[in-house]
Amino acid sequence: MNNLFETLGGDAAISVVVDTFYDKVLQDERIKHFFANTDMNRQRKHQKAFLTVAFGGPNKYTGASLKGAHKKLVASGLNDMHYDAVVELLGASLREHHVPDELIAKVAGIAESVRDDVLGRAQPAKEEISA
Repeated sequence: MNNLFETLGGDAAISVVVDTFYDKVLQDERIKHFFANTDMNRQRKHQKAFLTVAFGGPNKYTGASLKGAHKKLVASGLNDMHYDAVVELLGASLREHHVPDELIAKVAGIAESVRDDVLGRAQPAKEEISA
């Protein structure tokens, strides 16, 4: 059984989707200001490597932790509304490349699983299990 990375089409597909995604991000009034001083070639490369790992592909990601990478953005106002915009644009980018809705839902689930890390929120403590 293929993992999500392979099912989506591997490196080539991730690359195209990330490029489409950032084209949308840089046009979106809700979030484009967060990228005003960003080296977008480097950003695209990091995002491609990150999504490859997140979707079950080979780990070539060498960037900062999600919390660390977004700390300055959170300090400058990054919040759930912006995160929602990112998830929306990622879904639209996948849809534009004819990715089926069930796979887009899986991608959205992965995005939701890291929301608190990106937004610098503490993870809820796991309840201790009594014997």
